[in-house]
Amino acid sequence: MRVYLSVDMEGVTGLTDPEEMHAGKRGYDRGCELMTADANAVIDGAFAAGADRALVNDAHGSTKNLRIDLLDPRASLIRGPGKAQRMAQGLDGSFQAACLVGYHARAGVRHGVLNHTWMGKEIQNVYLNGEECGETRVVAACAGFHGVPVVLVTGDEAVGEEARELLGDVETVAVKKGIDKFSAELLPPSVAQARIREATVKALNRLSDFTPYTIPAPYTLGVEWNSTAIAAAVALVPGVKSVGSRHTEFTTDDYTEIMALFGIFATIGGQVACGSGPYG
Repeated sequence: MRVYLSVDMEGVTGLTDPEEMHAGKRGYDRGCELMTADANAVIDGAFAAGADRALVNDAHGSTKNLRIDLLDPRASLIRGPGKAQRMAQGLDGSFQAACLVGYHARAGVRHGVLNHTWMGKEIQNVYLNGEECGETRVVAACAGFHGVPVVLVTGDEAVGEEARELLGDVETVAVKKGIDKFSAELLPPSVAQARIREATVKALNRLSDFTPYTIPAPYTLGVEWNSTAIAAAVALVPGVKSVGSRHTEFTTDDYTEIMALFGIFATIGGQVACGSGPYG
């Protein structure tokens, strides 16, 4: 049994402050330790349930956040920028299960801690085949494209609700309960990580209950930007069309192109927005 982990940061145990998400800012180093500890809880649970391999993808921002020196040695880590599949790098049909760790609610969700979709400032909303979409749906659809079910989602209460609405009886762990975008009621790390491990074991012990999340091709990615300038720049990418002053769309039969396009969008959006960097 091969298990894939996509690990974001905003939904990690104990974190509520945007500064904790960015290198050099207050609390970032401790945030990386907590992020790694949440990943380790999933890895430990996976091997307890009989996994043969765990592949971890650092899916946040610079993708240089997870501490390899603290990572469970039974797992391997994909780290660093330039990954064509971004938050789903390394995910393919050889895996039996995917786990989304440290995830957060989509942009605009009430009580969603650090809620956003793909970029914190430049993107207002994302749509997949006409339906409003967060990062959970983006990555779950990629997993489904490869025939892999998402069996576990960890983060705040809001992303758990989003995941269950989307995926049905998926295992979820709420490590915090949002009060507002930048405040939450938190579980202590020891408690949260014990629950994450337990949920991972439970999910993998009932692996046959899960089916991949699939949506019919063609896939249309719609993005509502917060700036007409970003929308105009993005529309210069071949295949991307402008459907409004701040809205672009791209359609393909290959979902891997959707994941790759998000990386291009993040680069363009960050540059046009005067150097405000993207984060996942």
